Amino acid sequence: MIARRLHGDRGQTLPIYIWMTGILLFVAFAFFAFAQAASARNGAQSAADAAALAAAQDAREELVDGLGESIGKDGDEWLDWLDGDKFTGDGARGAANALAADNDSKVIDVVPDEVNGYPGFWVEIETNYTVGDSIIPGTETKHAKAEATAIIKPRCDLAPSADPEKAVEFDCDGGDSFEIDPDDFDRDGLPDASVLFSVHLAD
Repeated sequence: MIARRLHGDRGQTLPIYIWMTGILLFVAFAFFAFAQAASARNGAQSAADAAALAAAQDAREELVDGLGESIGKDGDEWLDWLDGDKFTGDGARGAANALAADNDSKVIDVVPDEVNGYPGFWVEIETNYTVGDSIIPGTETKHAKAEATAIIKPRCDLAPSADPEKAVEFDCDGGDSFEIDPDDFDRDGLPDASVLFSVHLAD
């Protein structure tokens, strides 16, 4: 009699075990799907950040080139280049495309932007890869998208009393300083672009 009861209990337990195993497998696959999606989003955001920074860095190089070419030619107008907003941004999209491609993504759009008075670029990208197969329908064709904005911020100040048609000294963030003499200017005397302007992602 006892043996029959135990056998019956095992027979009732087996369907419950199968049912619980199925639930656990479903939950595991669901977590895996969410992990896939999170990984794709993180990859997309990294690509967007890199593309936006590349666009802004390209504009920064344009600013330094323009500054070097204008000193000593147009009175004090060369100072305008140090404000950080005289670039055309013609090479920004190409720079963004290159960095997006390095991150297995493509640029959807690159737009000049401004944050807190500082110029920069807003970039949107889409991954070339998909989220991948999962228990959620459609993920095998779903591409991740992300956007980011990078800005260019001047790092050097000129004393209000300085005469821009004479030798002037600039003090920059981080303790750097340099002098520019419009009457005796050497392009090689300009500091690195990173001393003149910082490029970073907007908050």
